[in-house]
Amino acid sequence: MHTHTNAAVQMRSPIDDDIDEYVPENTHTPDTGDNSSSNRLFSSHIDPVIDNLHPTSEGLLARFHDSDVTPVPDTLPESDAKKTIITTYTAPDNSSEDEKHALRDKEDVKGAADDGETEEDSPYEIVRHSVSNKDSPDMYSLTFRVWLLGIIFTCVLSFVNQFFFYRQNQLSLGGSVVQLLAFPAGYILSRVLPRRKFTTFGWTWSLNPGPFNIKEHVLISIFATASSGSPYAIDVVTIKKIWYQSDLGFVASLLFILTSQIMGYSFAGLTRKFLVYPAAMIWPATLISVTLFRTFHEIQDFGGKMSRTKMFWICFVGSFVWYFVPNFLIPALTYIAVLCYIAPNNIIANQLGDSYNGLGMFNFTLDWSTISSNMGSPIAYPWVMACNLFAGFVIVMWIITPIGYYSNTWNTGNMPIYTAHLYQTNGSAYDIHAIMTPDQHLDEAKYAEYGPVRMTFQFAISYGIGFAAIITLLVYIILHYGKEIYQRMRQSRQMEEDIHMRLMSRYEEVPHWWYVVLFVITFTTSIVICEVYHMMPWYWVIVSTVVPLVFTVPIGIIQAISNQQPGLNVITEFIIGYGLPGNPIANVTFKVYGYITMTQALNLVSDLKLGHYMKIPPRHMFIVQLAGTILASFIELGVAYWLMNTVENICTPEGYPFTCISANTFYSASVLWGLIGPSKLFGSSSPYHPVLYLFFVGALLPIPFWYLQRRYPTSAWRYVNIPVAISIAGAMPPMPTASIVNWFIGCFVFNYIIHKYHNTWWKRYAFSLSAGLDSGVAISAILQFGMFTKAKMPQWWGADANHCKLAPTGGFMNRPANI
Repeated sequence: MHTHTNAAVQMRSPIDDDIDEYVPENTHTPDTGDNSSSNRLFSSHIDPVIDNLHPTSEGLLARFHDSDVTPVPDTLPESDAKKTIITTYTAPDNSSEDEKHALRDKEDVKGAADDGETEEDSPYEIVRHSVSNKDSPDMYSLTFRVWLLGIIFTCVLSFVNQFFFYRQNQLSLGGSVVQLLAFPAGYILSRVLPRRKFTTFGWTWSLNPGPFNIKEHVLISIFATASSGSPYAIDVVTIKKIWYQSDLGFVASLLFILTSQIMGYSFAGLTRKFLVYPAAMIWPATLISVTLFRTFHEIQDFGGKMSRTKMFWICFVGSFVWYFVPNFLIPALTYIAVLCYIAPNNIIANQLGDSYNGLGMFNFTLDWSTISSNMGSPIAYPWVMACNLFAGFVIVMWIITPIGYYSNTWNTGNMPIYTAHLYQTNGSAYDIHAIMTPDQHLDEAKYAEYGPVRMTFQFAISYGIGFAAIITLLVYIILHYGKEIYQRMRQSRQMEEDIHMRLMSRYEEVPHWWYVVLFVITFTTSIVICEVYHMMPWYWVIVSTVVPLVFTVPIGIIQAISNQQPGLNVITEFIIGYGLPGNPIANVTFKVYGYITMTQALNLVSDLKLGHYMKIPPRHMFIVQLAGTILASFIELGVAYWLMNTVENICTPEGYPFTCISANTFYSASVLWGLIGPSKLFGSSSPYHPVLYLFFVGALLPIPFWYLQRRYPTSAWRYVNIPVAISIAGAMPPMPTASIVNWFIGCFVFNYIIHKYHNTWWKRYAFSLSAGLDSGVAISAILQFGMFTKAKMPQWWGADANHCKLAPTGGFMNRPANI
């Protein structure tokens, strides 16, 4: 989901494995930590790409170790950190050839040494706990199975995630589903595909080179998730077609998406020397995936229990069938607004109880898509971090917003309490076409006559809190990680190559000129697109490219060490808003090239580090990342145009469930930052000028909590994480408020009650259950769309998805509060 002011931190979500529980004896576990921060909240990559929140560094891995994704058996305590147990698997003489091959493959994964001597390991404990210091250069990686499964999973994820992008509940399938299903799928293919060899242009290959191995598994996952979430550029395509009524066209839209996505590859490749190769650049989030992949392939103890794959399919079927009830038969179960049932004619009760245009109080659900669609699965979040986030939600939405709104701050009492829509001063809808020239720029005379744009109190204050969140995150990083970042930067320049870099030196590296060629092609194409289709002047394309060029390395260093990624979205909005006011399309285009290019680059750098740890040949990584991105872009744009051209009243309340809540917010941001401009929006004469002072508040906010955590290190203060707490404001709007309420309830049930009192079950099945529920809902929704597009249920109480009729119709000041 796209947010307007959110400081971004990318995360690879905790995911489920298919291997039955195996806990090696005497395994050393790193110290835990609870530091975390916020992301381009709630995005669906894996996330789901709205931006996710996550623990960091040792705390991140400690959570995974506590979640049955344990370090591999050859990990030793600190005193023996430089030693590795050498294990050799020997097949009995009567074993079949397949069994012997499988055992040799397993031996390769464990990296048995030739002489069994003490071997070098990483200088960093957190890496030693997760990453093998061995490699088998002969292990095949880019195989037919990778291409087949990679293409299938890329198509499925891209289709599903783009389909749900336009829906009210934006469910997303991510890497968890791929990693879980690719393992048994690869195994099945290794058993059924013929092993015949073929020769094509002098290259010998086979449909089935042998047992499915860990490198294939990693490449399939990277292939499918390289660009499986809805690209930011599709927001621009959508608002141009729906709101600005100037369709960019399929070909131009495709080139726009491809250039914005692929340009990040060039920055990722050209920064490898600084962000991938040095041992000091750890990228803690990738260690989760490393640990999980190794758990799949190195721990084989099925123990007679129900496997996680079976749990996945049981949950998948149950979720698939049940979703027919809230999605088609009884939509009222999507949000059960208790206050609106009690007082349907009371405007305040409607505003407090509604989810879409209210505060979500006492609003519950029996629909899994409501729980997981916007925030991601509640099972993927540590309980302490969920408490921080929900506390921030309560403060912003249930305390600050009602006080500001019902005191009629900025004369917002004649507007709904919660929405991203824009208004005139009298509370009527704002018509942008009344203030634009034919070429869709601001007409100053018409604007002066029509009147200034106004937004709700909550929408305005969310911008201010978003400003504070950016500075808070930077100060938080300096206070908590400043010394470590400085030391790691020095080490990265002085330290010799570690064992992982030397192992990777066996493989052909991707030449720099490959990335330079990619940059030249995408940069040139970007200028052509922007000039020919009047999206942005060519010189602003250059400026937008300079932004990621300058910030990718420093922000990448911060993320590689602290797992925090400060976002550039507000910076880019201010730059283009002041530099080219009155041009909304140029504003969002600049943000795509200036902000998303860097975000995509750092996503790819993170994957490159994963490949570095897993000893994947760099050229194979390059191929699957590029192929996955190109394929996903075609599918996502195709789905977008299909829905925009076939769904009646799409992106309006009448088009429910295809209401495009993210695109609505993106459109409003284009008006505020682009058409109107920050000089008018936050200038000294604007009622919203005071929100700029929250930049200074954000600089001071982390300091007292940092002091209390240092002064009382064992007290409850150690659990407080201010960047996480205030980051939720960046997603409000467009997120339905009751969605986070029910998400928190789900997190309480799974990650507190079940995790505490049924820990064995939780460690074994929780993530498989989550992936099964998500997948079942996604496939069921697509099937129902095809089956019931023109079918309508009889009108009755349960057929209405929203029983808070007064919440979206106006403010409390222009309606009597009758019961």
